[in-house]
Amino acid sequence: MSGTGIGAEGGAPRVDWVDVAKGVCIVLVVMMHSTLGVEKAAGEVGWMHHVVAFARPFRMPDFFLISGLFLAVVIDRDWRTYIDRKVVHFAYFYLLWLLIQGAVKWPGLALSDGLGAVAHQFALSLVDPFGTLWFIYLLPIFFVFAKLVRRVPPLLVLAFAALLESLRVHTGWTVPDEFCARLFYVMLGWYAAPLIFRFAEFARTRRALAMGGLLAWALANGAAVLGGVSEWIGVSLALGVAGACAIITVAALIAGTAAGEPLRYAGERSIVIYLAFFLPMAATRVILLKLGVIPDIGTISAIVTAAGVILPLVLEWAVRRTGWGTFLFVRPKAFWIDRRPRQSVAPVAA
Repeated sequence: MSGTGIGAEGGAPRVDWVDVAKGVCIVLVVMMHSTLGVEKAAGEVGWMHHVVAFARPFRMPDFFLISGLFLAVVIDRDWRTYIDRKVVHFAYFYLLWLLIQGAVKWPGLALSDGLGAVAHQFALSLVDPFGTLWFIYLLPIFFVFAKLVRRVPPLLVLAFAALLESLRVHTGWTVPDEFCARLFYVMLGWYAAPLIFRFAEFARTRRALAMGGLLAWALANGAAVLGGVSEWIGVSLALGVAGACAIITVAALIAGTAAGEPLRYAGERSIVIYLAFFLPMAATRVILLKLGVIPDIGTISAIVTAAGVILPLVLEWAVRRTGWGTFLFVRPKAFWIDRRPRQSVAPVAA
């Protein structure tokens, strides 16, 4: 697949540990949705609940921080090119997968409340992200903000973003709530990219020290979660940054190894998984709970998580091999607004 794929950055290089880190993040995201969905349907909590709780302080901060890592590659391009790569690109996939998810959810709504309710739900989804698709909806907003403030001193922007995070904005509207909660990490990924890459290289060359740091972080993160202080103002930001550093460290340590290869493969296609995991996750959950052959809720959650990660990758592989359904993961040229020749584009990625 060409650079018109979901995560194409138009020149951003592939870095093995970055893809591994994305792989860790997307597995954690799918795990959270899978586990909470199973527990809600079953009416009880399993052992996977504790893993999800441990990951909560850093799961999305790391995803957004990594999303900002390569902004420097594209931030100074003209607005038409930038909007095409960073707004229209993601808007296409949001709208496409909104319709796909809606095709599953909305028939029941139409039967119970009529077509007017479906139209209302669709219109609402244009201003308030639909279900699990909120990440792909928010990314272009962050990217446009970054473009607008590229001449503003980084420390000022980071201070502003940290203030927004500390305000604990809860309007009930996903866009401002998540923008305020996650802006700091996108900006930090952009501004601190050179330091982050040096940090990853340091972890690779000082493995014993890196392992000791991971142990200390795990104990501190776990204590904060168990102690109920992980959401405190200041603490949440510190845990988010520390957790992102921990994931980067883990990724740097296992990148290039047999253990890291599945995560690298998944990370290279993390947005493919993000867009497509909902359907296999929901189907696997329903089947396992109805069959009742596995009594342990935690194990069911783990199996549902695996299905949510693996089956989208199988779908993407099938699309690449057959050439059928490429529009699912590659934006057709008809939806480009900048049709000038593209140079050094990356394969489909996240």
